[in-house]
Amino acid sequence: MEKFIIEGGKKLHGEFTPQGNKNAALPILAACLLTDEEITLFNVPQIRDVLDMRKLLESLGTVVTDIDQKTWKVHAKEIRVADIDPDLAKRIRASILLAGPVTARAGELILPPPGGDVIGRRRVDTHILALRQLGVTVNYDRSFDFKTNGRLVGADILLDEASVTGTENAVMAAVIAKGTTILRNCASEPHVQDLCNFLVVLGAQIDGIGSNTLTIQGVEKLHGGEYAIGPDYLEVVSFIGAAVMTRGSIRIKNAGAKQLRMVKIVFNRLGVDWSEIGDDILVPEEQILTVEPDLGNAIPEIKTNIWPSFPTDLMSIAIAVATQSTGSVLFHDWMYPSRMFFVDKLVSMGAQIVLCDPHRCIVTGPAKLSGEKVESPDIRAGMTLVLAALAAKGTSIIRNVGQIDRGYEQVDIKLMKLGASIVREREQ
Repeated sequence: MEKFIIEGGKKLHGEFTPQGNKNAALPILAACLLTDEEITLFNVPQIRDVLDMRKLLESLGTVVTDIDQKTWKVHAKEIRVADIDPDLAKRIRASILLAGPVTARAGELILPPPGGDVIGRRRVDTHILALRQLGVTVNYDRSFDFKTNGRLVGADILLDEASVTGTENAVMAAVIAKGTTILRNCASEPHVQDLCNFLVVLGAQIDGIGSNTLTIQGVEKLHGGEYAIGPDYLEVVSFIGAAVMTRGSIRIKNAGAKQLRMVKIVFNRLGVDWSEIGDDILVPEEQILTVEPDLGNAIPEIKTNIWPSFPTDLMSIAIAVATQSTGSVLFHDWMYPSRMFFVDKLVSMGAQIVLCDPHRCIVTGPAKLSGEKVESPDIRAGMTLVLAALAAKGTSIIRNVGQIDRGYEQVDIKLMKLGASIVREREQ
């Protein structure tokens, strides 16, 4: 196990280019199983979850070759339906993404329950309901048993919730199903769009990309191709938060600025702004950092919702930024019942936060943060603790940083290049 030792109070300055989108890379790697031809992927993020997904693909017989640090060739000439290592499957939530492509192409898959962040119950019912309507038989007895009786058949499917991975599994299965599939109430996040655009490059026929209704005309076979994974907007916003909290100024190159319109609206309410130069984002030192109240001077509410609303994965970053803004704001994440259970760590550093219930907290700022010893509970909360430590007076120690490594590529090195005092050490 490793830890970060961070000396706070250092302003960040400089520029960096974000990694490829983790949440796009994972389904795109799974989708490589849909064709027996070779695929070249560019801008692959070198993070633990992606490396674990690579191991899962290789366990099924896929050959993955490194061309350079961020470029992989993926060739699933044959799929070897074998027992998947349950420990490996449980390391990442994205193991569930194997269900659609492997079952559609190979006819069966036995999959242990997926793992991932401990932020509350994360149901997989949407995946199962969609796959069953395409012709998959699903049984569960400690592991999922997915089977087909021949080629899948398209259907008109209304997803019971706008699940990101549920949408992705349904899309991957439908692109080589017979006939037309209409997916309604789809998720439409940038990473879902990235997956759909990748499948189109391979010969899939998908209309409505970016909307909540996708029409898919199944094809007999997909071919190989090349694709560059888009920027990780979660990393982009995390570094915006780091710059704001340290009163620094950074330029984020190739940031996918157009994806962040709702995020910018929310951060504007916290007194944070940035400018856009082409596809770059420039975060200035001068920030208002005052909460904008609702009409009648009421405490504003920042609430997560499905895309294009404010995403749940950025809630913890916004909470950290709010600790440095003058005023009070209510945060409400209805999606996961344990998302807020990291705020006690910010409180221990001096943040003024009242946890109302598992889904809501009130933050009052600005707070003077002090260095503390804390442990990273999950990817996003872990990165939030890094931001707090960068802004705090004194030294902080953040343990269990392997959680952060699951979603952020060499975050300590990137921050050091921007002027942060951060050291990675192995626990004794």
